[in-house]
Amino acid sequence: MEWLAEYAMFLAKAATFVVALLLVVATVSALKERKGRAVGTLSVTRLNDQLDRMTDKLSETILGKAALKVRHKERKAQLKARGKSTDTPKRVYVLNFHGDIKASALENLRHEVTAILEVATAKDEIVVKLESGGGMVHAYGLAASQLTRIREAGVPLTICVDKVAASGGYMMACIADKVLAAPFAMLGSIGVVAQIPNFNKVLKKHDVDYEMLTAGEYKRTLTLFGENTEKGREKFQEDLENIHRLFKSFVAQYRPKLDVAAVATGEVWFGAEALDNALADEISTSDQYISRMIHEADVFEVHYVTRKKLQEKLSGSVSTALDNLVLTWLSRFHNQRFW
Repeated sequence: MEWLAEYAMFLAKAATFVVALLLVVATVSALKERKGRAVGTLSVTRLNDQLDRMTDKLSETILGKAALKVRHKERKAQLKARGKSTDTPKRVYVLNFHGDIKASALENLRHEVTAILEVATAKDEIVVKLESGGGMVHAYGLAASQLTRIREAGVPLTICVDKVAASGGYMMACIADKVLAAPFAMLGSIGVVAQIPNFNKVLKKHDVDYEMLTAGEYKRTLTLFGENTEKGREKFQEDLENIHRLFKSFVAQYRPKLDVAAVATGEVWFGAEALDNALADEISTSDQYISRMIHEADVFEVHYVTRKKLQEKLSGSVSTALDNLVLTWLSRFHNQRFW
């Protein structure tokens, strides 16, 4: 018994030490995060150099060192000729936007656009590789506003859609001077959707009362637990129609040749179909277009990197997926509208 008591005391001391150590680590991490919360790093990669390195590696294997030397001489001659030119070379800035339901990539996009607009001119070009199936109205509205900054600055904007640009994703894409779509990319879905379950009948069955107090006739139109009224449904539908009207007006503003009435049905179109319906301007993958630009200009991929919080590092993608799932349902329960 004495041995067990000593062992229990040892475990208690060890547990106390571990907890204290974890608290210290957590405190230090929190202080570091607080100190550098707004600090991010702008990563810039010259894609011309990246392609040259890959081509050299392949050429060395296929052609041999002699042929590779000839290739290097030709490249040096081209660079020398460009250096003698008095004209400033065209610069192409490549951004990536992978949108989730919250448009989380917006935070990086706003910094990337701000940085580029400080140096870009009307001679340059910004290419956004866009992938999004849409999401929250307010989030994608702000994301689209970041791209309108580019248009207003007079810098040519090209959007490349390799997989999908639907709903809020297409709201962003339509702003471009030129929309490129891969052969099987999905574009469109110009519509609005909101859905909410109602458990009022279940509560009544179990004699559970539910009360909700509001100030303002339409503060809450449809509810999760209360008894919904026809008047509330009509108001909710009216709100959806109003958002849809704004969506269609926005698309028409930036794509005047598009027959908005014909495509604003909530449907999506693939590649060539999107081109036929004027949702896209050209069939091309982002790889094809950027490779072409590399031979015509200096191409830079720009990415704003933020320091992850401690809990984000620990939780990783699983936590993000759960957060998105919970937020999706909570948003719908609170009458959140979705592009």
